[in-house]
Amino acid sequence: MARFRLSGPARADVAHILATSAERWGVETRRRYAALLAAAMRTVVVDPAGPSSRERADLLPGIRSFHIRHARGHDAEARVGRPVHILYYRVIEPGLIEIVRVLHDRMEPSRQLTD
Repeated sequence: MARFRLSGPARADVAHILATSAERWGVETRRRYAALLAAAMRTVVVDPAGPSSRERADLLPGIRSFHIRHARGHDAEARVGRPVHILYYRVIEPGLIEIVRVLHDRMEPSRQLTD
């Protein structure tokens, strides 16, 4: 069974995203956004090189990206109108994905991703 882990910066990203979501749009929206993030992570675990992901070797070797909007139809609990975050991840070994960062789609990833 494939699985994923979050890097320290990715854990901090998710905590910040969810705290901001609850503060600005309420607890129910935070819950739905959390469900969408989880659905997106499960999606990349199942098919790391899937058609909705992009190779991002321009950022770091082995890095791929996946906009979480592509996971909206995968979970009925994850109803979010306009998701704005991108997962940056890499395959650590067969069956193990590391989510490196979770960034707003307006952020410049080259400034946020480091070896």
